[in-house]
Amino acid sequence: DLDTARRELEEFIPHVRNISDNSIRKMAGRDLARFKQFKKQGIAVKFGRFSHKENNQIRKNIEKFLLITGIDSAEKLLFTSRYPADKDTINRLKADHRFCEKLSEGIPRPWRLIYYRARKMFDSNNYKGRYSTEEKEKLIKYQALHGNNWKKISQLMSRSNLSVAMKYSEIKSAANYGPWSKEEIQKLMHAVEEAIRKRIEKEDGNSLSSSEKSHREISIDRETLHDKLPWTEIAAKVGTRFWRQCKQKWTTILTNKMSKGRWLYRGTEGLQAKINLIKRLYEMQVEDKNEVDWEEVSHAVGHLPKAYVQAKFYKLKVTCVPLWQKKTFSEIIDYLFEEKLPELEEQL
Repeated sequence: DLDTARRELEEFIPHVRNISDNSIRKMAGRDLARFKQFKKQGIAVKFGRFSHKENNQIRKNIEKFLLITGIDSAEKLLFTSRYPADKDTINRLKADHRFCEKLSEGIPRPWRLIYYRARKMFDSNNYKGRYSTEEKEKLIKYQALHGNNWKKISQLMSRSNLSVAMKYSEIKSAANYGPWSKEEIQKLMHAVEEAIRKRIEKEDGNSLSSSEKSHREISIDRETLHDKLPWTEIAAKVGTRFWRQCKQKWTTILTNKMSKGRWLYRGTEGLQAKINLIKRLYEMQVEDKNEVDWEEVSHAVGHLPKAYVQAKFYKLKVTCVPLWQKKTFSEIIDYLFEEKLPELEEQL
């Protein structure tokens, strides 16, 4: 029964009390037995960012299921509604060969999260870059016609469900898109300071004296200044900006402070920063961007906020690597090291 299922799931998912009854029923069927099996093996249920190992396991599970069923692509398997002629056959094969069970094999996470991750990885409509003015106008028109039916709208726009939903919320927010005013910057500074102060107080609890807390607030770790800040809450306090704008502006402020006003990505300093960035990423020899220690990379480049360095890497990748969307992370780094690095060194 529902109460028993909720009680048993609570051992693995602390926030289960906030989950709807319908979701509890699905989790009881898809997840509970798996979670108990993982517990016997001493493996905890995970949340948050998927690791390189988990992404590879998803790919293996998908490939294995395609071989078993004869379905000819991951897109058909995960986006069956895009193929109406094959829909009934694919759904029957998924039911006959226990798709839910096979997809989640070896991954200690709720099935729903694994499914969403797989859809993101194999969606041909993902990673299509910025929205044009025409696309934004279409999105507003389609939302007026179909409401928040993001599945329908994503099909009409050839963008992923998540992409159209997030872009619409950004367009419809009361955000200002012009230069930041002094008042807005002040509100942003106060909101960030309050968020950092709350985090420090939570970490310290009552273990430190007032003087020690005061000292901790002055000498907080650099990471605390920009890592995992509650940007939605901060944006709500600023009032006139979307959360992504707040994050970008704060990164710019921090970068300016940390670099003492120097333009690290212009002129010869910019060339040297790009060279250092490519070399450091190549030396790390990681297969997935989720495995990169961006804090360490930011030290190598110039003691900057890691969000700033990540943004610069993204720009470098997009502007210098042909067909980067179809390459793995390691292939992108290899290309930058072998093809772009000699060119930058020559320019320098």
